[in-house]
Amino acid sequence: MADPRVLGYLGRALSHELSAVQQYLTHAGLADLWGLNEIGAHFRREAAEEQEHAERLTARMLRLGAMPNGSRLKPVQAGFSLIELLEADRRLEWHAVALYRDAANYCALIGDVAGRDFFAALHDEELTHARELEDWIGRLDQTRRSNSTWR
Repeated sequence: MADPRVLGYLGRALSHELSAVQQYLTHAGLADLWGLNEIGAHFRREAAEEQEHAERLTARMLRLGAMPNGSRLKPVQAGFSLIELLEADRRLEWHAVALYRDAANYCALIGDVAGRDFFAALHDEELTHARELEDWIGRLDQTRRSNSTWR
């Protein structure tokens, strides 16, 4: 029988990933409306990656004998500029990093090596993505500062 707390982490993670899919698709649509088609395509790829995470979580839950239920979707966080969208995505990704870190640590504590490895892999993927967003936001901030200096 699967540990109830592990199942709780899986359920929260599934809801989070489905929320991320919804947010990235919304951001893709906004980027397209603003004429930022390449960025819209980027957000669609991110949505596909989050969907793949949701599929992995679903498969894990089924293997553990639990019925997946991602019913606690978070509201989409958007904005009026690209940087506002990226900042919302950054918050979403750092939340995932913390969730997967906590889940992996709990699994390690109870001796669930497979669970620890499963959550650790998701943690590492989300951490990479969060850092990429940090870099992108940093580059945009630098460009904005460079363009606003007195000449």
